[in-house]
Amino acid sequence: MSTAKAEVASMLASLPEDASLEDIQCHLYVLEKVKRGMERTDSEGAIPHEEVKKRLGKWLDS
Repeated sequence: MSTAKAEVASMLASLPEDASLEDIQCHLYVLEKVKRGMERTDSEGAIPHEEVKKRLGKWLDS
């Protein structure tokens, strides 16, 4: 597992040179939310794709 500093360095390296501070903040926010979601999935499990489709069926039918 990489360190927070390494994750941020990798994220910064992937951004364009003209990225604003707001762009960087947004990417950091998303990076943290995804990391927390993955940790929560590991600890609590996740709902299988087919079950999600069944639960959300009335909104997914087009």
